Amino acid sequence: MLRIIDARTGEQAEAAPARRGLTRVEAHASGFGASGLRVLLAADTLVRALELGGTPVWALLTGDREQAELRAGAEALGIRPFEDSRDVGAALGEAQVVHVVGEGSDGPCDGVRIAVAPVDATVPVAPAADQDPAAWRLALLAHRRDRPVRLDANALDEARRTLARWRRSVADWAQRPSRPVPDEVRGRLRGAWEDDLDVPEVLRVLEWAGTRPDLPDGARFETYAYADRLLGLDLTRDLGRTP
Repeated sequence: MLRIIDARTGEQAEAAPARRGLTRVEAHASGFGASGLRVLLAADTLVRALELGGTPVWALLTGDREQAELRAGAEALGIRPFEDSRDVGAALGEAQVVHVVGEGSDGPCDGVRIAVAPVDATVPVAPAADQDPAAWRLALLAHRRDRPVRLDANALDEARRTLARWRRSVADWAQRPSRPVPDEVRGRLRGAWEDDLDVPEVLRVLEWAGTRPDLPDGARFETYAYADRLLGLDLTRDLGRTP
């Protein structure tokens, strides 16, 4: 069960209700910018984690400022679309509500609140059309959401190197016979993201799985493909490409 530290109370709360009832996830971005996009990325990751656990999710974007710019930036980062809260009617009988807000921002008093720390960006806040959006995602996902992030050229270069290494490995592993994700590996991955959505720990588990000597290559491939359903880094992109 996915557990989240509620920013209002400082206590753990379940992000998914009992019996897999509907969870409404509301992203509250104050405007377009690196910090606003990080709020949407955190909400996107939360939605992915809930869906991996079998929880139906209703994802909404609230706010009135720079909505078109926010949505365009989110699309550039591979963030799946959110419904516009102004265009929806009455609640759908959801059993849980989670608000994803910028650190220090006010938000509704109902449900669980997730606070996202700001981003100090010295590079464009979203990739250009000819750039790999996964580098921006990984540079932000590599840090806990409650800690400030500096998004600069060095962070992007490191993310690009990691992505290139992982994608080469995944493409190579895909040529071996497939093997299921070992229970221990799956347990460590799920244990990481279900513990307050600890995505940096998910990345560390991937590094561990990628170098564990007793893990068959086919199992490594399935492990990375499985984790990418949460991460959205397009790790299988280079399958079948000529080196």
